[in-house]
Amino acid sequence: MKVLFASAECYPVAKVGGLADVVGSLPKYLQKTGVETHVVIPGYIMPWFEGKLYRVVHYGHYNTPYETVHFEVRHYIEDLLGFPFYTIYIPGKFDRYGVYADKNGYYFQDEIERYIAFQRCVLMWMRDDATARPDILHCHDHHTGLMPFMKQYVYEFESIKYIPIVFTIHNERYQGAFSWSKSHLLPHYDNWKTGLLDWNQTINPLASAVRISYKVTTVSPNYMNELMYNSFGLESLFQSEWWKCTGILNGIDNETWDPATDPMLEHHFEGDTISFKRKNKEALCRKANLNPDLPLYGFIGRLVYEKGADQLPGLIHNWLANHRNANFIFLGTGDKNIENELLHLAYTYPENVASMLAYDEPLAHQIYAGADYLLMPSRVEPCGLNQMFAMRYGTIPIVRTTGGLKDSVRDLSEENGVGIRFDHLNLQDMSHALFRSYKVYEQTDYKNDIAARAMSLDFSWDVSAEKYKEIYESLL
Repeated sequence: MKVLFASAECYPVAKVGGLADVVGSLPKYLQKTGVETHVVIPGYIMPWFEGKLYRVVHYGHYNTPYETVHFEVRHYIEDLLGFPFYTIYIPGKFDRYGVYADKNGYYFQDEIERYIAFQRCVLMWMRDDATARPDILHCHDHHTGLMPFMKQYVYEFESIKYIPIVFTIHNERYQGAFSWSKSHLLPHYDNWKTGLLDWNQTINPLASAVRISYKVTTVSPNYMNELMYNSFGLESLFQSEWWKCTGILNGIDNETWDPATDPMLEHHFEGDTISFKRKNKEALCRKANLNPDLPLYGFIGRLVYEKGADQLPGLIHNWLANHRNANFIFLGTGDKNIENELLHLAYTYPENVASMLAYDEPLAHQIYAGADYLLMPSRVEPCGLNQMFAMRYGTIPIVRTTGGLKDSVRDLSEENGVGIRFDHLNLQDMSHALFRSYKVYEQTDYKNDIAARAMSLDFSWDVSAEKYKEIYESLL
């Protein structure tokens, strides 16, 4: 069985969020189950590509009313990722630095043109090169959401119409909707099929993919349930298509995230959880100028509303104004107002707060290994991987009960609990969660037992890969 993943991101080539982690990890575990899995993404200009060897395996072009779009398919011939990897190089569309935005954080203004071009080129490659044709096409998020429609109803793709499509939703809030005035970017199709593209008088790639794909998956079971009543206007769609929807909890790559071998850590796990955590905490606190004798709370991720990051400055100021008994370290970028508030927090409490406003993969690993707790006050978290990384490294997650956080983090009040959950994103609930965590920190043996229990959990892709394989087999 051969499966082709089509995505906008793939770790470590091009990463913005969790989509990249899934597309960069799941194929390796599918390979272990006997599923030959290939991945194709757009050909960006990114540091990873420098010095990499590739072979051009296909050329092509197509015309729109305003331009001729040329493309080539590049196969990276060294087995660098653990699976066959391809990019679609499209001059003028993706030959720039950045996935969705440039180095200065400014979003590209031609996203619709870019991703329609990518999707058309992938389908043309599949149509014209029989060796590239998969048994299953697995599309990810709205960037590939028009491929099910085009494969099924566009005249020029009649020869590959039979290939089943699985569509995975990583975050339904990004739907890729655009005006019908840009419908000329699509290849010719029967006009009476336009209803399969339309949602609220716009072309909505995510909604179209849910309607047409053979199977739809989301990245956790609880998130799939949440979409039925809260999915940014698509509630009725998910309710009507529930019969083909499945929630499968994401996993993590245990080879990349291995505390015993992680090259980004100063101290590796050698069987002693207490020693591993203490040494990495001391190393992290030296770097951040913090006191390692106090409990250390970390936050890693985008500083945006959906991550609940806007609640953190007020929460921590309220805590530190009354207690100077904890340290906090932040790593991430995002909303400038939140960034400024965190910088002000670090200025106000320099001995207790370190704000690292950057994307720094090695530092992220060091925080997972060195922090006592990881804060994830998410408003929306379809799956969440940070809490899994944290537990893999013995850091206790403090999470809001939503999406995949509910599926993956058992509260300490439950049997074999490994984390602290709270239900409402307000100062009262979050302060109570901090208070609980501080009381746990004071009980050293109890906290060490929780950390060891968290490290023993298996969040690898093995189980999830088998579930995806079952879905593929059901379609064949």
